[in-house]
Amino acid sequence: MAVGIENTIEARFVEQARNFDIQRVIVKIGSSLLTNNGRGLDRTAIYEWAKQIAKLHKNGVEVLLVSSGAVAEGVVRMNLDERPKKLAALQACASIGQMGLIETWWSALIQHGIQSSQLLLTHDDLSNRSRYLNTTSALTQLLEWRVLPVINENDTITIDEIKFGDNDTLGAMAAAMVNADLYIILTDQEGVFTDNPRHNPHAKMIRQERAMADYLFDIAGDGGKLGRGGMLTKIRAGRLAAMGGCPTVIVSGAIDDVITRVVSGEAVGTLLTTNDEDKIIARKQWLAAHLRMSGSLIVDAGAAKAVVTHHKSLLPVGVAEVRGDFDEGDVVEIVHQDTGERIAVGQVNFSSRDARRVARERTEQFDRILGNNEERVVMVHRDNLALTM
Repeated sequence: MAVGIENTIEARFVEQARNFDIQRVIVKIGSSLLTNNGRGLDRTAIYEWAKQIAKLHKNGVEVLLVSSGAVAEGVVRMNLDERPKKLAALQACASIGQMGLIETWWSALIQHGIQSSQLLLTHDDLSNRSRYLNTTSALTQLLEWRVLPVINENDTITIDEIKFGDNDTLGAMAAAMVNADLYIILTDQEGVFTDNPRHNPHAKMIRQERAMADYLFDIAGDGGKLGRGGMLTKIRAGRLAAMGGCPTVIVSGAIDDVITRVVSGEAVGTLLTTNDEDKIIARKQWLAAHLRMSGSLIVDAGAAKAVVTHHKSLLPVGVAEVRGDFDEGDVVEIVHQDTGERIAVGQVNFSSRDARRVARERTEQFDRILGNNEERVVMVHRDNLALTM
């Protein structure tokens, strides 16, 4: 972004920020803020954030909290000299530290009359359709009861190595899950800068930008010009939240009353915006990033050409074979029948059972096959489909 237009962009940020209509907000707080850079939980800071959250809660704003810090608290409770490197030890520290983390948040919130709950999730919980829906139902019920969910990744049982920044993604997924109006990522940086402000005195704060702007990755990517790998995960999280139509603010958690100031519309931090076009782009990127497929749709040459060359939706008539067991809404791969090549991935509109029943059939036959008033006409809609070739 050219520095010369920074004032114009900041003015747009202020104008859009003043128009925030916040009924439901996700707040994610990183380990560096919560734990004094790894030296156990900063209870003073936690109680201060709880006071800000209580102000929103009192005014009818629903808040969900994504909180890191369990591993660091476990390290302190076990009197370890440093953060373990072995996965088993990291998982054990997460298990021990989670006790202190949730206890501290409960104590900080209950003094303001706010009941809280703990929700430990893995990425598998949110990629499985039925578990995703169950989690959404549980969160919805908690919010209806005016209970504040404290969400964390279930690091104790994760099969992958525990990586910094995973909770940024988890918060974005939670934002999409509950249709949040705003996602706030509290970090140890004031926001996103055009360069490392510690080394470049001319670096400027990016006050507002589209979440899908590619140059943001040039600033933060691969360790980033900011010198912190964590900013990359926040940019990615902003894109993921944009998929669900939720804007993101990346801002320093050390700013006084930062949560209430952001929600009230004050222009602090970096606002990543979204629109309908960006939502589709973000969704396609999210689909393309899926590593685990729930099943496969084997398509004929005509359907493959329609999808790849003409960017059409995949119709059931072009599906030659359905493989695997999946639910409606799961992510599946689309494979060319002749070459065996994966040409795309997408969210399927039918369960595997129904997909097999309508494969090779034309739309006018759906009512006869699936029952009256069947409204689904495509197997995978083009807006929910990402090409992989």
